[in-house]
Amino acid sequence: MFDVGFSELLMVGLVALLVLGPEKLPKAARLAGFWLGKARSTVAAVQIELQQELHAEEIRQMMNRQLLVDEIQQTIADTETEINNAVEAWSDPKTDKPDDHPA
Repeated sequence: MFDVGFSELLMVGLVALLVLGPEKLPKAARLAGFWLGKARSTVAAVQIELQQELHAEEIRQMMNRQLLVDEIQQTIADTETEINNAVEAWSDPKTDKPDDHPA
């Protein structure tokens, strides 16, 4: 999150020592550390929440895809049944003969 090298940290420390003085520097350092820790924990919590939301969205997309696949498979099965029924009706010897009884 904060890429701070040793030289930058040393520079900030020297400026803080000159601006605040040796009496107020420890209290300011503790306060800065406290807020830095809070900021890091907040960022970590947001990252975790984003990852969970992304994972949930991926699961929703997978479920939608699965529903589409199931629907397509059902359509294929229905079509296959209709074709089989049509083939059976066409090849059934009872339907091949004309009616001997006049209407």
